[in-house]
Amino acid sequence: MPEKTILTDAEWREKLTPEQFQVLRQAGTERAFTGKYEKNKAAGEYVCAGCGQPLFESDAKFDSGSGWPSFTRPEDEAVEEHRDVSLGMARTEVVCSRCEGHLGHVFPDGPGDQGGLRYCINSVALEFKPEDN
Repeated sequence: MPEKTILTDAEWREKLTPEQFQVLRQAGTERAFTGKYEKNKAAGEYVCAGCGQPLFESDAKFDSGSGWPSFTRPEDEAVEEHRDVSLGMARTEVVCSRCEGHLGHVFPDGPGDQGGLRYCINSVALEFKPEDN
């Protein structure tokens, strides 16, 4: 497991934009179809906007039509999953395994040929590192 990144709320507020803080540290959600990476098709790697840990490769990204970037699988040990009943329904929350920042949720309605999972992730919780050519 990666070494944990532990900061105070004040340190996170200094490091993150208000939108990033609201999603990563307060489990918020950006509005559907507004995220900067929802339509991104470039080759590269998606990393945590909070701590820079690699989370998803672009070859795991697919267009789910949900309005958020969707991935079939995370990098090994990059995320942790927790039961979330905050909206009166049972969901599985996805957090960065290094900084424990909220990324989104995982659902069992992804492509069947890719394992059947859809990691539905907030763009604001990510940074994109393009592949070197």
